[in-house]
Amino acid sequence: MQLINVEFILLLISAFSTTLLMCNIMRKKPLKQLHKAFSSVLLCVLIICVGVISQLVCSTFWNINPLYFENFIYIGTCMLPVALFFTAIIFKKTKIKVKKRYLLLFIIPILSLLVLYTNKYHSLFYKVYSSNLNEMVFGNYFYIHTIYTYGLLIVSIAIMLNVSLKNSGVFSKQTLLIIIGTMFPIIINIMGTLKIFKMNVCLTPISFSIAVMFYTFAIMRFNFLNITPIALRTIVDRISDSYIVLDENNVVTDFNKTFLDTFKIKEESIRSKNIFEFLEENKKYKANILKLKNTLEKTKHSNDTISYEQKFEKINKYFLIEVTEINVDKSSLGTLLLLKDITQHKEDMETIKNNQDILMERERLASLGQLIGGIAHNLKTPIMSISGAVEGLEDLIKEYDASIDDPLVNSQDHHEIARDMQSWIPKIKTHIEYMSDIITTVKGQAVALSNQEEMSFTIGELVKRVNILMKHELKNAYLYLNVLMKTDENLVLSGDVNNLVQVINNMISNSIQAYNGERDKNIELEITKEKNNVIFSVRDYAGGIPREVQDKLFNEMVTTKGKNGTGLGLYISYSNIKAHFGGDINFVTVDGQGTTFNIIIPIKKAV
Repeated sequence: MQLINVEFILLLISAFSTTLLMCNIMRKKPLKQLHKAFSSVLLCVLIICVGVISQLVCSTFWNINPLYFENFIYIGTCMLPVALFFTAIIFKKTKIKVKKRYLLLFIIPILSLLVLYTNKYHSLFYKVYSSNLNEMVFGNYFYIHTIYTYGLLIVSIAIMLNVSLKNSGVFSKQTLLIIIGTMFPIIINIMGTLKIFKMNVCLTPISFSIAVMFYTFAIMRFNFLNITPIALRTIVDRISDSYIVLDENNVVTDFNKTFLDTFKIKEESIRSKNIFEFLEENKKYKANILKLKNTLEKTKHSNDTISYEQKFEKINKYFLIEVTEINVDKSSLGTLLLLKDITQHKEDMETIKNNQDILMERERLASLGQLIGGIAHNLKTPIMSISGAVEGLEDLIKEYDASIDDPLVNSQDHHEIARDMQSWIPKIKTHIEYMSDIITTVKGQAVALSNQEEMSFTIGELVKRVNILMKHELKNAYLYLNVLMKTDENLVLSGDVNNLVQVINNMISNSIQAYNGERDKNIELEITKEKNNVIFSVRDYAGGIPREVQDKLFNEMVTTKGKNGTGLGLYISYSNIKAHFGGDINFVTVDGQGTTFNIIIPIKKAV
């Protein structure tokens, strides 16, 4: 017998490649169940290859009976279908728990080995042994072994095929390679067993070596063993978002149950159909086909996810469609279309838009209601002072009028009366100027929100307006506002001063309410300049902001004031500073120690 031939070389290549592949898989950290199961398949193939190689070498050079090596070869032959079955189950479920019933799978393989090892006593496995399978005469038990072996192999392939069909959009190519690789040795061995062609002991390991080549390509090219298909179908069918997977020709290869239920589509009506042909046939959905085509084209030249909004008239729903190309090791496996239902979001935004003007006007009027009470009090003092000055002037006028015809009143007396009258004028002017400032400030705050205009103003002017508007509220609360000016008060800012005053006043009002009736406490308004920003910091030393409210302050209309709060104050303040000043608001709060709100305004060129 000639040892060095094509079959022997193929056996050596098979043993070497199987060993290399198994070592490569076992080096992965951490090892998953799928890695271990597939390695056991390779180990069985390696046992068969090594056994046949040893059989050929020993029988050729030392005339050792090849029958002795069958006991070793059949360890791999009997255990291979069990190993492949576990690989298929784990491939389907990602991870399994080892259960006692799985031990039943080993009964026939172990029994086969026992029957083989004791064959000389009963000839149940084979009656006549030959290295040429066509000359071998099998015993009765051999057929039980064969039916079990091929049956389990076919079941294993069926499981993987089923998984492939369900997840064809992602796993079809690598699974197809595994199935072809596994089917090849099965078909070869069945045909040999049925004596359709002449088959020797080399063909079985060689056929399995070809299968290993398919496995190797699947692992290296399509990342087989690194995917986690198990439970994926269960997960994606339960998520609230719909998805579709397209292949490179835009044919629908996969989708989830949510997609079918949402669009009321039957599986057979869309699977394996070109997405554009499907949309053309179902114009009832009124999908923007051109937009989808352009987006798919863009994703082929970009690794980014591209999204756009689409309304489907048939089901009267809005979706945010996210288009992402599926790449594994720089190889495109298709395109994923994720459809997020944003119908409720669109309706909520429409409701907010419709009611926003009313809500904002309501907040503005609520703020003005507070202002009016303070302004009325602020005006009382100058009005009473002016009234007192008028009465003083009236008395002096009467005195002067009576002195005109009095011979005892000389010119010096007239000058003194005039000086007394003159002394009231500056006092009246001061009060009138104060009233004018109040009127100007109130007028600015009373304008409609839509009439905001950009202007130049100094920090000093802004602080003056804040003091005027907050004076009454602070006085009623028995609290003190300390202004810490740590920058030039003549520094000019650009924007709507009335808007900024309202935001700062809202922060101060929040600080007043944070004290919850405590008296003789301080609120600080600190003004600093950092780089190209002016920072207005409103600080109190009250109890701080509740933790459950902190994350919502600038995102929702949230209030801690119960029925007395609209929840719009900080929400609108944040929006206004962002939109009209290009600034920002942040805060620092410490439970039991107080809160600081920082209003950050960029310094822009004055208009």
